[in-house]
Amino acid sequence: MNNMQATSVQSAPNLATDSFVCDAPNNQQKTENWTANLKYLVVGLAFGVVFVKAEIISWFRIQEMFRLDSFHMYGVIGSAVVVGLLSVQLIKRLTIKTLQGEPVVIPPKAFNKGQVYGGFIFGLGWAITGACPGPLFAQIGSGYGVVLVTLLSAVAGTWLYGYFRERLPH
Repeated sequence: MNNMQATSVQSAPNLATDSFVCDAPNNQQKTENWTANLKYLVVGLAFGVVFVKAEIISWFRIQEMFRLDSFHMYGVIGSAVVVGLLSVQLIKRLTIKTLQGEPVVIPPKAFNKGQVYGGFIFGLGWAITGACPGPLFAQIGSGYGVVLVTLLSAVAGTWLYGYFRERLPH
């Protein structure tokens, strides 16, 4: 193999030795102890209860959405998009800080065609399984054990993406 061929062959990253650069890093400067993370557990549990009560985790509601039979899920998703857009604008304009007093920095993101492919695959999996990452845990917590297969599939898909990331369109 000549030098040109040797440099074009890429191997999977070695997580033990290679450094990893995140596309969306957490720039938090102050460290928190494990008890400070309990607030995230409480918010997550409350969020899960809201998902269950609003029927967002319902496979039937998700199928209704994909069959265009009901506005319920579109209303939930649309209101989440509006709240997200308004929140990001307020954070940027009012220079809001974290609970630790650090500035919140939202770096600009560049669009790439891989996001379209990924969105298609994500939507396909969502339509087939009736679950996306957020409600997965609420479904499992509600006793739908079969959703563990979906969770393991999501983990496997994430691992595959990490393995093939350098060879995918970005």
